[in-house]
Amino acid sequence: MDEKNEPTVEQSLGLLSEALGKAAADIRAVRDAVDSARKDMAAHSGSHTREIIRDAERAVVRLKETEESLRDVLKDLVQAD
Repeated sequence: MDEKNEPTVEQSLGLLSEALGKAAADIRAVRDAVDSARKDMAAHSGSHTREIIRDAERAVVRLKETEESLRDVLKDLVQAD
């Protein structure tokens, strides 16, 4: 890709900001659903699928990776000042 087609820093940060806003709302909704499911599961002992465990573990890994990436962005912004 040549320089004419590369996004500017401002464009990249705008896209990141938009994605963070959407992700924040999604994460809040998922957290509420997870907390509700945990309460239900505690009240009704029973079998739960292994897929829940697998998907939860995968989500935790990806959230940690995202957190590291966002820390890198913050470091870059601080160094740019």
